[in-house]
Amino acid sequence: MKKLLIPFMLMLLIISACGSKTTTDKENNTATDENKSGTITYQSETGPIEVPAEPKRIVALSNAPNVISLGGKIVGVDEWTNMNPLFKKKLKGIEVVSDESLEKIIELNPDLIIVGSEMKNIEKLNEIAPTVAFTWGKLDYLSQQLEIGKLLNKEKEAKEWVDDFKMRAEATGEAIRAKIGEDATVSVIENDAKQLYVFGDKWARGTEILYQAMDLKMPKKVEKMAQKPGYYALSLEVLPEFAGDYIVFSKNPDGDSSFLETEIWKNLPAVKNNRVIEINTKASTYSDPITLEYLLEIFKESFLQN
Repeated sequence: MKKLLIPFMLMLLIISACGSKTTTDKENNTATDENKSGTITYQSETGPIEVPAEPKRIVALSNAPNVISLGGKIVGVDEWTNMNPLFKKKLKGIEVVSDESLEKIIELNPDLIIVGSEMKNIEKLNEIAPTVAFTWGKLDYLSQQLEIGKLLNKEKEAKEWVDDFKMRAEATGEAIRAKIGEDATVSVIENDAKQLYVFGDKWARGTEILYQAMDLKMPKKVEKMAQKPGYYALSLEVLPEFAGDYIVFSKNPDGDSSFLETEIWKNLPAVKNNRVIEINTKASTYSDPITLEYLLEIFKESFLQN
């Protein structure tokens, strides 16, 4: 009886070992498959989504400048970013597409699509490639860069830039306030074909730098009318009520600049005291690192060297 029992026990041990090896092999194969697939899980506004760990063909219909700043490999881009003079060279040869260019986007064979949450055909785009949507204005300008960093698996690079930029912008703000006075006000004004606008502290055109990072003050009338909605349209006649001690003039090359020849404009204290800083609207409508670095240098030179 003992002789029969020993071989039987050996057989059970062999079967058990084989079973364990098969399970381990399956687990190893699963891990290997995941590594081969090269994906990460990004926690998007709408829930977790599996995206490439190193996307090689990105269609950016939204937040393209943020993607460019992190070295993202774009194959399709929205028309507004493509027209921006800061990005024109970087986007040379890149296909211009929209949320309605489904056939074009299919031909580009993207592995990641980035859109605005207000755009059309998001579900159809998601059938082409993993599609991540961002709601404009939901995140502040620095948090948005961090999110794009997470999405592209470059969170470390994004955080390093954010920390460094905050430090430099705050230091520049301290130097500017020391020169112009803590109570000096700054207005950001822009023209289009019909009227003028002033902006709150989060509507690009350098407003995030001036008001948030540098802690410069806006005139009380601007704060009252433009801060909550983001911007406020006004006529030339009331411009003096909104003009600060300094004016950042976002000049739209396609807009009507005839107001610059009027007595109302010429008699503004900021104009008479040569305290107008001109920026190009078309190069200033985003709040990504490339645009922010460009505007920071303009503000630093204009405020501190005049």
